[in-house]
Amino acid sequence: MSDPLLRGDHHVHSTFSDDAVSTLAENVAAAAAAGLTTLRLVDHVRRSTTWVPDYLAAVGELQVPDGLTILTGVEAKILDASGELDIPQLPAGIDRILIADHQFPGIDGPLGPTAVRERIADGWAPDDVLDQLVSALDAVMRRHPGNQLAHCFSILPKIGLSEDDLGAERVAAWAKTAAETHTLVEVNEKWGCPGPLLLDALHDAGAELVASTDSHVASEVGRYARVAELLSQRKSR
Repeated sequence: MSDPLLRGDHHVHSTFSDDAVSTLAENVAAAAAAGLTTLRLVDHVRRSTTWVPDYLAAVGELQVPDGLTILTGVEAKILDASGELDIPQLPAGIDRILIADHQFPGIDGPLGPTAVRERIADGWAPDDVLDQLVSALDAVMRRHPGNQLAHCFSILPKIGLSEDDLGAERVAAWAKTAAETHTLVEVNEKWGCPGPLLLDALHDAGAELVASTDSHVASEVGRYARVAELLSQRKSR
């Protein structure tokens, strides 16, 4: 692991998420085996979620090997263009909220990718779509500063667009807000985003990056291929 970012995994799911298969303890063991120094344990929440105190208690009971720092987080989707999050009242002890673009932030609530594609086909201009997305990301970072963007812009290919469509002005504004709000931006193994141009913009703005696998099984914890390539492309530009 030549890049120090790859010594951390800042987005790892456990059985507290309904789509993951490994326990908290299994993830910790996998992180130690991978030679990580930092592990952020993260699980999905909604406004109706009630288990966060139990999750924190379980994290507190973990046997953590020397040399490994355990951090906590919850992952919540952006609900709308105003930057509202699908998140319950959180107790003390959660280090970061992971802000996720699982759906498109519509004016009146989240839109699924199919709905957005249909609206684009019906005449919703891609520039207006992208303006609304970047504006929502700006709003959520300002409403919830000091947190973390999870797999940011992974929504784009789902709606038939790409990071290349964003343009330099939108990318620079997004990166500037991340830096101003002390928002961590993860380079995500599962989704392969953000790409090199966006990573360059984050670097130029002074924003902080972290690496993540977004793993849902312990065997993937700390195992990087796409992230290593993205970071290498950034450095070689």
